[in-house]
Amino acid sequence: MKYVEQLEQIIKSNDYKPMTVDGFKEKLQITDSEEFKTLVKSLVLLEEKGIVVRTKKDKYMPTEQTDLIQGKVRLHKKGFAFVMPLDSELDDIFIPPTHTSTAMNDDIVLVKIHESNQGNSDNPEGSIESIVKRANNRVVGTYTEAKHFGFVLPDSKDMNRDVFIGKDDNLGAVEGHKVVVEITKYPDESSNPEGKVIQIIGHRNDPGVDILSIIHAHGINIEFPEEVMNALDDIPNTVTEDEVKGRVDLRDELTITIDGADAKDLDDAISVKKLDNGNYRLIVSIADVSHYVEQGSPIDMEAYDRATSVYLVDRVIPMLPHKLSNGICSLNPQEDRLAMSADMEINAQGKVINHEFYESVIHSDERMTYRDVNKILTEQPEDLMNKYAHITSMLDDAHALAKILERMRSERGSIDFDFKEAKVIVDEDGIPTDVELRNRDVGERLIESFMLCANECVAEHFHWMNVPFLYRVHEDPKEEKLKTFFEFITNFGIMAKGTSNSIHPGALQDIVDEVKGMPEELVISTLMLRSMQQARYDEESLGHFGLSTDFYTHFTSPIRRFPDLIVHRLIKTYVIDKDMSNETTKYWEQELPEIADHTSSRERRAVDAERATDELKKTQFMQQHIDEEFDGVISSIANFGVFVELPNTIEGMIHISDMNDDYYNFHERMMVMVGERTGTVYRIGDKVKVKCVGVNVDERQIDFQILEHESRGDLSESQVKQISLSDKKPRNRKKNNGKPQQKNKSKKESTKKQPFYKKVAKRSKKKRK
Repeated sequence: MKYVEQLEQIIKSNDYKPMTVDGFKEKLQITDSEEFKTLVKSLVLLEEKGIVVRTKKDKYMPTEQTDLIQGKVRLHKKGFAFVMPLDSELDDIFIPPTHTSTAMNDDIVLVKIHESNQGNSDNPEGSIESIVKRANNRVVGTYTEAKHFGFVLPDSKDMNRDVFIGKDDNLGAVEGHKVVVEITKYPDESSNPEGKVIQIIGHRNDPGVDILSIIHAHGINIEFPEEVMNALDDIPNTVTEDEVKGRVDLRDELTITIDGADAKDLDDAISVKKLDNGNYRLIVSIADVSHYVEQGSPIDMEAYDRATSVYLVDRVIPMLPHKLSNGICSLNPQEDRLAMSADMEINAQGKVINHEFYESVIHSDERMTYRDVNKILTEQPEDLMNKYAHITSMLDDAHALAKILERMRSERGSIDFDFKEAKVIVDEDGIPTDVELRNRDVGERLIESFMLCANECVAEHFHWMNVPFLYRVHEDPKEEKLKTFFEFITNFGIMAKGTSNSIHPGALQDIVDEVKGMPEELVISTLMLRSMQQARYDEESLGHFGLSTDFYTHFTSPIRRFPDLIVHRLIKTYVIDKDMSNETTKYWEQELPEIADHTSSRERRAVDAERATDELKKTQFMQQHIDEEFDGVISSIANFGVFVELPNTIEGMIHISDMNDDYYNFHERMMVMVGERTGTVYRIGDKVKVKCVGVNVDERQIDFQILEHESRGDLSESQVKQISLSDKKPRNRKKNNGKPQQKNKSKKESTKKQPFYKKVAKRSKKKRK
């Protein structure tokens, strides 16, 4: 923006004193009204970036001169909140219910840390001093009628304020309608937000309205704008001979795609051949989306805004219109397609010793499914071996190369989390009928290895070219979180090879291998994952901790991810067109930071929407199975209850107030729940039989009751000692997470009984004798 650089220079100067917008107007000698509007917008932008803070007297002060921290709000339905600082090095800040001001979910705010809380080991506590930027001007929820007005109860569990709707602002909505509300007045200390209904999604009980509500709640556009659809008229349905000119012709090269049976956007194809020198030639050909999506065009602008395709339970909301994603850009079999190819020679150690990137034209020989490839490589059924006789030899070479690449990644310390994933099956009305586990078999791992190899190769090439580029980064875990994780795993006799401020990913993979098959495998793998930072896009080559590589990007899915499309454009700019002029590199230096931030944010939005629809449908599925019994495993324990996961990944909870056979204490350090009277221990990984006793679809909550518990024995002596020490701290039993706790025992009764840890210790000693 026009005045941003000038304002930054003024604010950062040594003689700067906080001034109002009129002061900047005078300083910059602005007289034109339009220029003044631009000045105001520039100051707002500096606020949003956290460079300045607007004081109560409307003066602008450099943020670095205050003790305020800028971050994003995450409200909890109980009234408290956490603020996630924009500075990723800082811990999340706890905000008590009385100090949230008028902030709403995802707002950017300024927080003051309470002095009494500084230096504590837990999350620092603070108060929200001001709101820098409102995140949401729209809310999705259920409309409720009153006599002269209405209000909307937001779907989001994190938003704890209803939205007031005036009599003339309901758009004709009636009781039970799911609606989209535009906020016209944000809340203050004494009143709720106000708004007007701008769209009626449908009645909450109508088929499909549940998922549509989630889509609207996350601000995801379903339909493409008219100008985007009109722009498709200029895009051909087939590859022309003019488009092939100047490209490397790979149409005679045996090439296949391997995807899920229901995939329609096929954006990657492979060709594998073992060379005479013992090495392998791997060609990864990716749909050349950048050929059809011109930079700055309506299609490009819409793709940038969406940034990613969103895969929900019963539908896909694509980044690109179907004419591109399922048509000319999809590498369909027996059709010529334009591609961008990464041509690599890989030796027996899995190292890429030669590579080349070029524009190509390919002709996929077969559209293979993971199911068929898995059978060919493991079972070799006669019917499939005959049907695909022309490619089975290449599949054998591909399998051999994939194992080499997998071994190479394992040796360098890449972390392989093998979590179970499930797919919810729904009927035509969106009603869930089954929950199936997804397989990650040899075919899936094969394609994964080849895509990782291509992504690394591209990233390393441009890292050493030292030109502006877009990377996929995964930074080292934060020291504090890793330290907490290391302390936790010592309870299971596991020691990490390294320290919390210096750890190699291989040491974490060793832990994953060590606990494989153990009851604690789930919790240790989950907590390890939570101790890591979130992967994101960045203009700097910061490496990928989880993959244990210094170089990584996303190159292989431009149909469904905008960063991949940008990477293709950069390859064409630097390698194909050989344009590394100062003008070009300066342009990308300015553009890439914003592209990285935006696409990372959109990726998180898509993940949240996908997770919300999965939780919704799993909850609806269990609604059909109330009073039925299931085998499960304790997957997590919190101070308010025990979580149990079924084999199909559905998770339910037993609230502590429903554990009536004893008074249970939660011990966070060891993640165990222990009964005071009986000494019964509930641990993560314990096998249990449960009954589904209740389902709340609105809250996405499944309630279980424990019928049988397969105990793994008493706690170890060191664990008992830790509990004994922690038991000396006072406990507040009045309330637990806002829900009624178990009744306290009488004072008379409590003085007679022994502390549970002493009883457990006695039992343990008897066993040792």
